[in-house]
Amino acid sequence: MVAGAGHSGSTLLGMILGSHSQAFYMGEGGKARYLGDASKPMRKRVCKICGEDCPIWSDFVWDQEAALHAQVARHVGKTIIVDTTKKDLWINARAAELREIGAQPHLILLTRDGRAVVNSRIRKYPERDPAKQIDDWMAQMQRSEKVFESFDGPKMKVRYEELSTSTETVAHSICKLLEIEFEPAMLGFAKTDHHVLGGNSGTQFIAARERFDDPQKAFVALNDRTRTYYKDHHGGIELDLRWKHELSTEHTALFDQLAGSYNESMKWEA
Repeated sequence: MVAGAGHSGSTLLGMILGSHSQAFYMGEGGKARYLGDASKPMRKRVCKICGEDCPIWSDFVWDQEAALHAQVARHVGKTIIVDTTKKDLWINARAAELREIGAQPHLILLTRDGRAVVNSRIRKYPERDPAKQIDDWMAQMQRSEKVFESFDGPKMKVRYEELSTSTETVAHSICKLLEIEFEPAMLGFAKTDHHVLGGNSGTQFIAARERFDDPQKAFVALNDRTRTYYKDHHGGIELDLRWKHELSTEHTALFDQLAGSYNESMKWEA
């Protein structure tokens, strides 16, 4: 499982790990609750790559009396399930389920320079109060740090920026944590057949573009916010530093005032 804040690269991390032969990346596992629920928006209740006709999720029903990750593992025939829901209560509940059946939960705390996260949130939700978006990011990270510190089991911290610039090194470290052999295919995540619930549409579009001869056949689509950046993306793993030219002087000053000291350990100046 992955803890941290949204807009921190968890979809990328999940797809890299899900490209290992022993692993399956389910996306945001919390959305398994919405499968087949017509009252929920389509994007929350179907595979973000395939849509309603997904060979994995179209016939999956979570028996909430059973451990979710164990049930998914049986369904897909893999021994490692990657879940990037990130919420502390979700992580604790799923970890307890796994321990109860004798399975071993693992936890990664994913961090990213808060300026990048807040910029992404402001881009997506320009109508929301920037100060509240900054406070919400800090609160989520503090909850994530708390669940990480109290987590009883194999765990490690991963920086999004290091994942993007030293991918093989970071992937080797995670494989060591999981006690599996590193596989080079993990670095070519877009060439793996993914079936993802929730998560970042841009990263998913890169994978869908590789899978479908016509990207229009994929469920995931780019919107006006992401089209310029992702439509010409080369398809590999690269560090997203859009915040450096998108985050306004006003918002940068506000971030420094409210979260500068908290962000000190997560700053990325390269």
